[in-house]
Amino acid sequence: MKQTLKILVVDNDKVDRMVVCQTLNNDDICVEISEVTDGHDALTALNTTTYDCIFLNYHQPDEDVLALIQRLHSVETKVPLVVLNAPKDEEITIKLMKAGATEYLSQSRLCSETLVQILRYAIRIQKAEMQTDVANQQLIRQKQEIERQKQQIQWQNLKLLEASRLKSQFFATISHELRTPMNAIIGFSQIMLRPKFGKLTHQQTDMVERILNNGKHLLMLLNEVLDFSKLQGGRLELKSELFDLTKVINIVIAEMRSLAEAKKLCLRVDIDMLNPLVFHDSVRMRQILINLLSNAIKFTDSGCVWVEVKELPQNRLAIAVRDTGIGIDPRDFEHIFEPFRQVDQSITRKYPGTGLGLAIIDSLVQMMGGKIIVQSQLGAGSMFKIEIPRQISSPTTVGRLPSLNLDGQDIFCSVQNPHQSLPKSSQASMSFPHLKL
Repeated sequence: MKQTLKILVVDNDKVDRMVVCQTLNNDDICVEISEVTDGHDALTALNTTTYDCIFLNYHQPDEDVLALIQRLHSVETKVPLVVLNAPKDEEITIKLMKAGATEYLSQSRLCSETLVQILRYAIRIQKAEMQTDVANQQLIRQKQEIERQKQQIQWQNLKLLEASRLKSQFFATISHELRTPMNAIIGFSQIMLRPKFGKLTHQQTDMVERILNNGKHLLMLLNEVLDFSKLQGGRLELKSELFDLTKVINIVIAEMRSLAEAKKLCLRVDIDMLNPLVFHDSVRMRQILINLLSNAIKFTDSGCVWVEVKELPQNRLAIAVRDTGIGIDPRDFEHIFEPFRQVDQSITRKYPGTGLGLAIIDSLVQMMGGKIIVQSQLGAGSMFKIEIPRQISSPTTVGRLPSLNLDGQDIFCSVQNPHQSLPKSSQASMSFPHLKL
């Protein structure tokens, strides 16, 4: 069954309306035609009936056809509009299309077949425009929803940033407040162990030593949290000075040796440096070494822990800590430097800690302009190697350091030229051994 199309013919000439109506009576289509003489009646008809197409005669006396097309096109339900008897003038054609006409037809082409084709074309165009309008409305709604979600995300990000700031501030405050009583506990424990303050029994000495060791361990954890909060807040600065790196390494090795011996691990150091002097932050360098060695010893049950140091080209240094411990799954490499992240996150984990050590090391090495390299395999040990410049600038150091004579060469370190490199000694031919897993 054919669809019946409702057609509105707007023409003040009765004969012209009759011609259009007869032309539209075609076997190919089924139409229901309404006739009006002017624009006012046409607008009234559109307010009461939904039409599939409007045919408008271009020659309407006492009416501005372009203005009429715009009024007809502005009704809520858009209807395709075909202008009849339009002159063959390109300028007029452009104006008709801009006003809202779907198609135009000159009187010479007014025949049944052409009019039916124009009708079908106009309806297809109208349907396509309606679908486009619907799609555009959907896009507008989607854009509005995306904008709403974007604003929601921005608001949530602001809340997260504020929460992170408050968290860092809390960590810094509570760590600072806890360090004072903890230092008192450590200090009084040390005093109690001194013979001149009275001799303790063997049991009392053991208990005080436990208090002292646990106090030191807790203080170390508090210092980690405090350093992390400073790093997050951008408040930690490197304080450069000229010092002998080998002395710092040997002091750290001496401090860590008791931990290694308690687990019956051998602790070795191999330093290959012709020029041991560096311009760095000795405190942070010591902190990096202690954290790397503590991890190596903690996660190694048998075997050895090595510290290897060598000079690299372009005034850089490589410090590696190797062990024969439990190793790390390569899938966990991307997570081990995340704050508070530990491979075993359970409360019953075998290896304690805050999970901040490697995160702090990574941040400090980046501040020094260096990088950290990890090689590891489950059950076969790990290697953490840092590569850093021999000299870093210091925003807190002023003036000029005294000149030192090393191997017959004078060294001057000046803040006015903080990137000036120390003299480069001849490089040793020994290659840096890699961890073989």
